[in-house]
Amino acid sequence: MIELRGVNKHFGALHVLQEIDLTVGRGEVVVVIGPSGSGKSTLCRAVNRLEQIESGTITIDGVPLPEEGKGLAKLRAEVGMVFQSFNLFAHKTVLQNVVLAQVKVRKRAKAEAEAKARALLDRVGLAAQADKYPAQLSGGQQQRVAIARALAMDPKALLFDEPTSALDPEMINEVLDVMKGLADEGMTMVVVTHEMGFARSAAHRVVFMADGQILEDRAPEDFFAAPETDRAKDFLSKILKH
Repeated sequence: MIELRGVNKHFGALHVLQEIDLTVGRGEVVVVIGPSGSGKSTLCRAVNRLEQIESGTITIDGVPLPEEGKGLAKLRAEVGMVFQSFNLFAHKTVLQNVVLAQVKVRKRAKAEAEAKARALLDRVGLAAQADKYPAQLSGGQQQRVAIARALAMDPKALLFDEPTSALDPEMINEVLDVMKGLADEGMTMVVVTHEMGFARSAAHRVVFMADGQILEDRAPEDFFAAPETDRAKDFLSKILKH
């Protein structure tokens, strides 16, 4: 579904993505972990061209990523993105947030888009909040609205860029539960996260990044039980002690 071959990206002198090769199969959940500054978020954002790459290729469902224009807008409809900071429209209600792109990008009739939006809000446990504004919701609720908004486009794949890192601890599970549900239903997902429990329970593969490189790409049980690289051992020893 998603394939990266020889992808490179610099920020100034910093080589943030170094010859990245990664394949995500249809229905696969790939969790990307690693220390801060390892290139995880840049990788995630490159997949739907929020970050331009300098060399290499990225294909989605067999189609090379378009540079810009209508082709790129179409592709972004196919690959949903859920950000750390929700990115909801503050001046629109929850329902309007989930309806908007359906009408504008997918050209759905308003009534059809609203029906779909209400069904998805129900699915993420927020049917009763449809007429509220984002500021009236908790962070966990806002993130679930953002997930509903991404799902409303019927994406082929979803990208999650640290979806719980801005949330209070008690709100994290309500978002992870929705994500686990999507994983169980066979949604193709790339998830950049610090939540090791989610990586262990929901991922088909764990990709460990450090210093702009993929150092390990393995089944979660293998990775957590016996990391192969010193960098991964060091990382896990620091986060799993607590």
